[in-house]
Amino acid sequence: MAGNGPISQDWEPVVLRKKAPTAAAKKDEKAVNAARRSGADIETTRKSNAGTNKAASSSTSLNTRKLDEETENLSHERVSTELKKNIMQARLDKKLTQAQLAQLINEKPQVIQEYESGNAIPNQQIVTKLERVLGVKLRGKK
Repeated sequence: MAGNGPISQDWEPVVLRKKAPTAAAKKDEKAVNAARRSGADIETTRKSNAGTNKAASSSTSLNTRKLDEETENLSHERVSTELKKNIMQARLDKKLTQAQLAQLINEKPQVIQEYESGNAIPNQQIVTKLERVLGVKLRGKK
């Protein structure tokens, strides 16, 4: 290295300090006990729901009351009896098991089982896949 000027030294003192304790460290039981021994002021506050299994928002609100007063029974639309019979008949005509049909449409075997038992919520994409693989029209007129 070629020097371009006079070399000088910096004689300023370097001070190394520890990091200030984090909030979690300040709440640590050891830190609190050490503060008590040294006579420092310690502030304690009790949480309002401490020790209970209730959420802070568990009080009955207006929306909760409306839901409780609601008398209409709502449920999801399920696969119709006609559709489930059509799926089962078309599958048996092709001599396929539920697992084989599920593999052909890239779904889990449980999906086919739910459709044939009538427990599934109808998904038009799955019904379309079934129609394509089985070669029959499952919805509407045949």
